[in-house]
Amino acid sequence: MTIVVTGAGGFIGSVLVRELLARGRSVRAVVRSNKKALEELDIEIVTADIRNPSSLNKALKGAESVFHLASVISLSGDRSGSVRETNVDGAKNVAEAALENGVKRFIHCSSIHVFDLKEHGDTINENTSRVTTHSPVYDRTKYAGETAIRDLIKLGLPAVVIHPTGVIGPGDHRPSRMGQVLLDLSSKKLPALISGGFDWVDVRDVCAGALAAEEFGRIGESYILSGQWHSTRQLATFGEEMTGTPPPKLDLPIWLARGIAPFGSLLGKITDNEYRLNADTVSALRAAQNISSAKAETELGYQSRPIRDSVHDAYKWFEKFGLLKNPLLRKNGFSP
Repeated sequence: MTIVVTGAGGFIGSVLVRELLARGRSVRAVVRSNKKALEELDIEIVTADIRNPSSLNKALKGAESVFHLASVISLSGDRSGSVRETNVDGAKNVAEAALENGVKRFIHCSSIHVFDLKEHGDTINENTSRVTTHSPVYDRTKYAGETAIRDLIKLGLPAVVIHPTGVIGPGDHRPSRMGQVLLDLSSKKLPALISGGFDWVDVRDVCAGALAAEEFGRIGESYILSGQWHSTRQLATFGEEMTGTPPPKLDLPIWLARGIAPFGSLLGKITDNEYRLNADTVSALRAAQNISSAKAETELGYQSRPIRDSVHDAYKWFEKFGLLKNPLLRKNGFSP
């Protein structure tokens, strides 16, 4: 039977497609335009725009399971409306098509950002309160998209929801925002680090968790797929172990970053470009440090690897695919 993956050309999607193939499963990759990460794979590729319901019938016909990963991440608002159209309307369209086609399991990739991560005193789990109307647009649209999925679960959609934290690791073709940060650290393009940190998780562990959710997840349930909290400086230090490039000496205090961030957000809205130092970025780096994946560990057998390994493997992958300007250090028995 065919397994459908939306957003298959993205970071998580392209890694998941490869893991599905490794497990001997037949894959239909749904992409809007980006196919680079899927070149030379023995899969069926269907071009579709999830914002257009009529384009989804062919994409989902005969599917046994659907992994819905397609979304738009924005740190600069939603001037064009594409964030909401994709994360809310698109999610609903894919889920409705899945319901109409009688899929046996629908795995919806939500985000840790649908939870109120400002609850610093408590451990974040699946029972934590959700985002508010004052939360960043990405957080709000991911929550609204998940709400649309839950409405369809009441109508019979056999859906399970997963919530990855900050995804990092090998296979980052585009690269992602965090992947680009790693590359910029290796080439000394960052003048400073912002104090703070986040819970990071390896992309391979997210994919393993998604597959476990397909097999063992309870319909209608949510599962947080977290890793470990590390400061931005710790991540940079892990990178230095591979590249030999020391991280920036300057740490921008979070209070100062908060004062500067609104200007980055304003520039982003005016120019429709993203500036790394903006209100959404600073908010994320101030998020709660204790995020629990205990439910996924108990019910799905979920496990996460050390993020130090994830950073190292990301750099090895970047070098292999020619994205690094300088060669990695050859030590501790490492060879590409």
